[in-house]
Amino acid sequence: MPMTLETLDQRLALRAAASPEESYTAKLIARGVEKCAQKLGEEATEAVIAAVSRDKPELTKEAADVLYHLLVLLRVSGVALDDVMAELDARTAQSGLAEKAGRKDNS
Repeated sequence: MPMTLETLDQRLALRAAASPEESYTAKLIARGVEKCAQKLGEEATEAVIAAVSRDKPELTKEAADVLYHLLVLLRVSGVALDDVMAELDARTAQSGLAEKAGRKDNS
């Protein structure tokens, strides 16, 4: 069965419930939002460097790390993956340019 974000999120839920001595995920979550956000930032930066370097194998690895750490950050922040996916679904109902134009900050 191929990995999906939903499958990964379910796996993280199980690992988050484990002891921090047994699970890296549980250890990260125990360290709080700040540490989880820091790890996501580090991995995102590494993904950017790999992309700019045109290193596809490294970008693939770093992208996996970004997805993992994003899901950990969502979990520790109390944001459900389903809510993020619903937001993405709502945004696909219109063009990206129209969606951006409708934002308050127009960025």
